Amino acid sequence: MPVDDQQISAEIAAEEAPPEGCEPANSLRMQVLRNAEGQFLKGQSGNPAGRVPGTRNRATMIVEQLLDGASPELARDALSMARSGDSPLMRQILRSIIGPRRHRPSSFALPPLRNAADVAPAIAAIVAAAAEGAISTAEASEISQVIERYMRAVEAGEIEARLQRLESVNGIAS
Repeated sequence: MPVDDQQISAEIAAEEAPPEGCEPANSLRMQVLRNAEGQFLKGQSGNPAGRVPGTRNRATMIVEQLLDGASPELARDALSMARSGDSPLMRQILRSIIGPRRHRPSSFALPPLRNAADVAPAIAAIVAAAAEGAISTAEASEISQVIERYMRAVEAGEIEARLQRLESVNGIAS
């Protein structure tokens, strides 16, 4: 009988073992669940300890810092090269060095918003920052939309509080 028990335990172990070729190269590393074909399950990352979404490439950040002060010179060079007929080359070089700029963090400090009275000074600060060139008009628009949504939330809270007061005064249960 011991032979039969060993055979059964070997069959169970074979069923529980991962498919051939799906074993981790280093069993100490954290492994993510996979399906029978070895593909990652929906919603599972292939590298759970990888980069956080939204993390920018270090080389891109360094090049952007270098070129931030040189933008007028680069624009002049690009314009002169375009006039001499070599604009596709300059466009390709700039495109390969730095990609399109997307949603960079803003250094603009929004005044604190505690109630509806704080909205007007916040909008005035946004307008002033856009006029000075500290933020772009697109950033000003996006920040203004955030303030607008904040204002809607404040108004909804005030309406709810008023409604509850009216219901309590009139004896209406909610």
